[in-house]
Amino acid sequence: MSSAATALIWWIIPIMGLIGGLGYVLWISKFQGKYRSETQRSVGQFKRFQDSFRAAQARDNEKDVIPGSVTPRSVMPGAVTPGALTPDPESSK
Repeated sequence: MSSAATALIWWIIPIMGLIGGLGYVLWISKFQGKYRSETQRSVGQFKRFQDSFRAAQARDNEKDVIPGSVTPRSVMPGAVTPGALTPDPESSK
């Protein structure tokens, strides 16, 4: 390979790197605001999505509770409750 071609390669590679770097910096500075606003919009939509589940769960919990009672309706008759596990003194007679 001739010395002229070698010198040309030593100039072309750094120049291409410099042009690529400048292009990247310009591209980032131009699109950074758009990317940031899209990210904020996406995060906001995800938070609303999560809040919808929390609101639905709160509504479901309110529906399960009988007014004036502490036990939820979802407890079926005959289900084991904490007091049911203690032995009845009269049944041991």
